[in-house]
Amino acid sequence: MIVHFGSFLHTSLMSKSIITVVGRDQVGIIARVCTYLADNGVNILDISQTIVDGFFNMMMIADTEKSAKEFKVLSQELEELGRMMSCIIKLQREEIFESMQRI
Repeated sequence: MIVHFGSFLHTSLMSKSIITVVGRDQVGIIARVCTYLADNGVNILDISQTIVDGFFNMMMIADTEKSAKEFKVLSQELEELGRMMSCIIKLQREEIFESMQRI
């Protein structure tokens, strides 16, 4: 993304990612995921969650640019956190998520 400010040119360093969480509803899902993200320098830009017939579904748009961890490590650790909570947690780069939605 390129943003123009007067005669200055600014390139956004934001690295948007999509995080999805699916599983049986239980206490603490949002807290545990958000705590992990905050502890690892990931900023939540938008969040939506719903519970349908006892199933929890959450989608987040997050900025992973300032995390000290590589994207692959964040993804693996989130998947492991999901296993510990009996949920499925996926981290995808925004451009890949958008490409998959076009198919």
